[in-house]
Amino acid sequence: MHRFEELKIWQKAMDITENCYCVSANFPTEEKYNLTSQVRRSAVSIPSNIAEGAGRNSNGEFKQFLGIANGSSYELLTQLYLSERLNLVSKETIKPIVSEIMDVCNMNYSLQKSLSKS
Repeated sequence: MHRFEELKIWQKAMDITENCYCVSANFPTEEKYNLTSQVRRSAVSIPSNIAEGAGRNSNGEFKQFLGIANGSSYELLTQLYLSERLNLVSKETIKPIVSEIMDVCNMNYSLQKSLSKS
């Protein structure tokens, strides 16, 4: 078991989630149960799966949840790109979030590799 609160990947994923909540708060009301909800659920899924995996009994199980977190990262990227295409948010607004997501994906890949070695 790992202390998820100490993992930099979890901390960065929490920052992404917070930023997504702030950005999606400006989406139109009619998107409340659609894209706003999807963005938030995908964002929350990233640190949640990292934390759940860290609490599992084996590195193999941890890797499985890191894989789910990585999938949620790509899902979130798609939703942010769609939000931009629909003119709900500007490219400049999502650019730093996209960069953070890519950092988390790279960290995720590295962590999975290190778990395979141990």
